[in-house]
Amino acid sequence: MHTLTTVEFLVRLATGVACGALIGIERQWRARMAGLRTNALVAAGATLFVLYSEAVGDTGSPTRVASYVVSGIGFLGGGVILRDGAGVRGLNTAATLWCSAAVGVLAASGKLELAVLGTLAVLAVHLVLRPAGRLLDRAPQSGSDPDSTSRATVHLECDRKSETHIRALLLQALTASGLAPTGLRARRTDSGDATNLRATVAITGQVAPALELVVTRLSLEPGVRDLHWHLDDASDDPGSPALA
Repeated sequence: MHTLTTVEFLVRLATGVACGALIGIERQWRARMAGLRTNALVAAGATLFVLYSEAVGDTGSPTRVASYVVSGIGFLGGGVILRDGAGVRGLNTAATLWCSAAVGVLAASGKLELAVLGTLAVLAVHLVLRPAGRLLDRAPQSGSDPDSTSRATVHLECDRKSETHIRALLLQALTASGLAPTGLRARRTDSGDATNLRATVAITGQVAPALELVVTRLSLEPGVRDLHWHLDDASDDPGSPALA
């Protein structure tokens, strides 16, 4: 039975940490949530767990420990996945942590060349496939041009006493949704107890998702009586009405 020497332990650990750090450098450079230290620590932890099973001399233990590492990384990856409005952020980061753990397991098992190849594969996915993904994102959908700019108007009626607060929330919601306000008009109703706000925005790409997000945020706000939008250059578009 092969006994793991101190030199082998250090070589495998150093390889695992170095591979994880190399992956982390790319993540840190792109200002992701899990960067250099996180990926290096994940790879180091996976390496140490498998090295422990190697050090105790249990021939069947490394495989079991590796499966436990995979399960544990699942919980860690779930912590970096965040919901952002209607979308989800952090999936690539979670997948990268999973790959860093796999690289650590390979290094701990003595497959140093495979660990390096795995690291290069992860980096290639981030560096090579990223531009390809952006090209696919730019592909027109349903015959529309995703780079075209449209103009839309958001109509909102609110209580007179809530006008200042609602107007600030409207501008904040438009900015948070990536919309560029080009005009904002306010007018009192005939009764004088309410204010009509009309915001004109410029939208690049898909129109409905961005405006729906604004409507959803403001329709639940106390003081909002009516809220809807329409395209300025497409009067036949039904918009999206929303009553508070």
